Amino acid sequence: MAARKEIDGSASVPAFYGKELRWRREAAGLTLQQVVEGSFYGASYLSEIERAQRRMPEDLARHVDQVLTTDGFFWRRCDDVRKARRGAHAEYVAPVVEAERRARVIEEWSNALIPGLLQTEAYARAVIHSTHPLDLPEEVDAKICARMQRASLFEDPKSPEYWTILHECLVRQPLLPPVEMAEQLERIAALARRRRIVPQVLLWSSAMQPFLGLPLMFMEFDDEPPLTYTEGPYHGQVVDDPALVKRYRGSYHRLRAAALPPEASLAMIEQAAEEYRNGKQRE
Repeated sequence: MAARKEIDGSASVPAFYGKELRWRREAAGLTLQQVVEGSFYGASYLSEIERAQRRMPEDLARHVDQVLTTDGFFWRRCDDVRKARRGAHAEYVAPVVEAERRARVIEEWSNALIPGLLQTEAYARAVIHSTHPLDLPEEVDAKICARMQRASLFEDPKSPEYWTILHECLVRQPLLPPVEMAEQLERIAALARRRRIVPQVLLWSSAMQPFLGLPLMFMEFDDEPPLTYTEGPYHGQVVDDPALVKRYRGSYHRLRAAALPPEASLAMIEQAAEEYRNGKQRE
């Protein structure tokens, strides 16, 4: 039997919340399964909340308060935990950032920007300055820090399998000065060379026009249904309806089939990086 892992409630607001939840549950003499009985959630879900790996949904918090007779304690503090977990991320993307850590597979189609998980600090700063020009310097720095923390996912030996399809414009049309653009593409190439990601490039000449205006992310998990996520500069939407996820997934497979193979894509990315670095980028 695996050793019980203690929870450091001082580590964060979610950890404090989770430790209190475990203490109240055990003080009531209840197992995880007994607490979730009658809810739509499983024991493993509640265990991950106790270990600060998931946020508590409001309906589950109300259920827990009722079972543990805690007079709304956990429901009232749901919002505090949600804000703490969100950090500097926009509210609409926070659940996706949380889900990335649990995902077994992540697949992205990017049409306008390098995906957040792959961005360098310079690229992230350029994106934030263009979409939120009135942000204070400390707000920009906090957002960049949060984005770089997301990217630490690739340093975890148990990181998910990650595939990304990039439109050719992201490789050929620079968002940054040449040297910084070279560094951005070199980061993608380095992750690919380390076998942390699999990039593909969709050429300008591709016939997949209907999907060029819609970025997509797919995530698969070991113990929960897959989901799709799409976003614009100021909004995002999680799609978890199985029928819609299946249809979007079919579209993604068609994009993948139309894109260059991974080896040719990596060669294009590395060549473009070299051209930017040497000042010989194509018109």
